[in-house]
Amino acid sequence: MRTFSSLSPRGRIALIASGIALAGGAGWLAQAQVGGERGIAAVAASRDIQVSDIEVDVSASTGIEAREEAWREAQVKAWEKIDGPDLPESRIAGMVSAIVVQRERLGPKRYIATLGVIFDRQKANAYLGDDGLTRRSAPMLLLPVTFSGGTQLMYEQRNPWQRAWAEFQAGQSSVNYVRPSGAGGESLLLTYGQTNRRSRVWWRDILDSFGAADVLVPIARLRYTYPGGPVEGAFTARHGPDNEFLESFTLTAESPDQLPAMLEEAVRKFDAIFQVALSDGTIRPDPTLNVKTGDLNPEIARLVELGRRLREQDEARAQAASQPTDASGGAISAAPINQPPPEGSVALYTVQFQTPDAASFGAVLSSVRGTPGVRSTGVRSTAIGGTSVMTVSYVGSIGELAEALRGQGFTVQQGATALLISR
Repeated sequence: MRTFSSLSPRGRIALIASGIALAGGAGWLAQAQVGGERGIAAVAASRDIQVSDIEVDVSASTGIEAREEAWREAQVKAWEKIDGPDLPESRIAGMVSAIVVQRERLGPKRYIATLGVIFDRQKANAYLGDDGLTRRSAPMLLLPVTFSGGTQLMYEQRNPWQRAWAEFQAGQSSVNYVRPSGAGGESLLLTYGQTNRRSRVWWRDILDSFGAADVLVPIARLRYTYPGGPVEGAFTARHGPDNEFLESFTLTAESPDQLPAMLEEAVRKFDAIFQVALSDGTIRPDPTLNVKTGDLNPEIARLVELGRRLREQDEARAQAASQPTDASGGAISAAPINQPPPEGSVALYTVQFQTPDAASFGAVLSSVRGTPGVRSTGVRSTAIGGTSVMTVSYVGSIGELAEALRGQGFTVQQGATALLISR
């Protein structure tokens, strides 16, 4: 077997170069997992009033004049669509902050378009009131999934469905969307496989990373009928860590060029579905997502803390009681007996007691500790709603202990090696 030192200088150089190439390839592969064309930042959500799908068809002496007149007409139609009061056209125009062109065709003397009109909320509220202000949901993490060509795509690379959601103006929606950009490591963390996970711990980590309370999954299944032909879209709305079904619908784009417009319409439909589901209570944060590992019911936690403190007290008393006295000559009896132990010695007995609730647990312990002759007690097991067990250090026989407990108001059943007490 040849060693590195036995290689010729040329062989050593070749081996070192191969190692560097392999290391570089591994580094490139790791970088390729999070590099590439990924990430579409979502537009800032505005609370202005947006009115979409306003159809206009205007003719004029020139195409430019037709477009200007069509835009003025769209402003009035949009104002009527949101039930605004009768106002002069100039006053309505003063409240418009933007015109959104959804689709348009401009001819020499004609303008046909579908427009959106955005009104400044502060100005419009003077006439509309605050009815447009809606309560928003808890933050909802959005995971848009695309099925196309036998693959499932989310944030692994930029895609039209991701872009449609990123460009959606969600300011007026009652759903508080959390829209990741998909850049960097997000493309590794948020994949279609994540939607099929059921682990609450895993989902809680994901949601905490994005400051969300629950998850929404809009799914788009796109089928290209033939090159340049219609694109058929089947859309499904799901939500929650259990991927629960909400609703589905279909749309068709006449050509791949019309796909963005179809996806924009699908986004608006999804938003309407999510808002309805939110208002009727179908969408609400899953309470199982708020259960953190190791959390205890507050009542149980208080009981555990009480038991811990009592145990510490009992251990301290037992340690003091276990020290032999001058009268006992160092003798300690560790088993229940019917005959009294030697004068001054301490015997350990097992006592079972009924504990229907936490209050009775503490009351029984206090009464037993206050029984004459009892040096100390120790809790061996706690069963709220059942039978708990303690050990009692007592100067005397088990029969004498039974009589002493009866004197404290207990009903006592005496066995060969233990007592059962109740009230």
